[in-house]
Amino acid sequence: MLIFIYAIIIIAFLDTFIQLPIIAPYATELGASSFLTGMIIAIYSLSNMIGNAISGHWIDRYGRKKMLLFGMGFVAVALLFYPLAQSGWGLFWSRLFHGLAGGALIPAAFAYLGDLAPSRRRGKTMAFSGACIGTAAIIGPAFGGIMSARLSVDTIFYFVAVLFFITGIVAFIWLKESSKSFERKAVDMKDILPLLRNPIMLQALISAFALMMSMGVLAYALPLKVESLSLSTAVTGLLLSSFGIVALIIFLSPLNRLFDRYSPSLIILIGMGLISFSLISLSQLQSIEMIAIIMLIYGVGFSFIFPSMNRMVLDISTSYNRGKAFGLFYACFSLGVVFGSSFSGAISDAFGQPLFISGLIMVGLALTFFILFRNHHQSLQPKMH
Repeated sequence: MLIFIYAIIIIAFLDTFIQLPIIAPYATELGASSFLTGMIIAIYSLSNMIGNAISGHWIDRYGRKKMLLFGMGFVAVALLFYPLAQSGWGLFWSRLFHGLAGGALIPAAFAYLGDLAPSRRRGKTMAFSGACIGTAAIIGPAFGGIMSARLSVDTIFYFVAVLFFITGIVAFIWLKESSKSFERKAVDMKDILPLLRNPIMLQALISAFALMMSMGVLAYALPLKVESLSLSTAVTGLLLSSFGIVALIIFLSPLNRLFDRYSPSLIILIGMGLISFSLISLSQLQSIEMIAIIMLIYGVGFSFIFPSMNRMVLDISTSYNRGKAFGLFYACFSLGVVFGSSFSGAISDAFGQPLFISGLIMVGLALTFFILFRNHHQSLQPKMH
């Protein structure tokens, strides 16, 4: 069953990545202005964040399987509205509905994963989930670009919708509920408050926001950096793929044992340090060879943070509040994406140094993370009399 959950995670993220190369051109084709096109791209993450945050309670109350099937069914329906859009605003509302529907899917899948993960291999389990996302990130954009060029944009939406319908049917027949009915009866909306006060949960939320903020900044600023060096967009693609490949190697190789052997807080701090160093270095370097090396370092930082922060959420949650925990966590994940991309544009217009300033912000988030970690660690120490 664990392998099937991994497959669902790949499909869920494939839905996002396969649309990356086509949404902006599709919006323009429908007559959307530049401003509306930006809104169409951003609204998915914004509505997804809302869906993440509000679906957590239902995942705990009604079970992982029901909410997983609900998410897959509604995502499939939402995708069918894309080809029916007759204007930019039609596409905007399709994206909004799609993001809300998908908001229940990812937290439910990760709550399932948390329930099934062996207690001594939680870090490794989350490393494999990172590999699933990495696989979707590598396959999705290339597949979407090729299919839209050889067939049509509409074909992509129909293909992914059918993929979700088929996966949903298989999940309905084969997947078993991982949470207990007596535990679900005790679930209360107030269970969210202890999570928000938990210092480890706060560390995980900061990590999620910081990691995805850096991704948003990189997606905006790296193509501009490469263009300033008079290099082609193909080079940007190779650079972005390189960090993903490094992360996959760490996720899938024996190196993934470190996620169970060492404290997730320590691994995250190292990862945040590497990403801070990478962003600041990228802002200064003019050599493509050095930029390529820094992107590999960024990949190591990314691979350190992702499994560790997911393991944190898993460690502090139980069956009755795990849906809420992952719902909050992936809401911060989506918030980081929105903030990173919008912040980059604003900083670029005002100061022209999005990579350098975001690197400094990353340092600040790492210091905040360290203070939370230190205070929590000290509070656990026995007091001497």
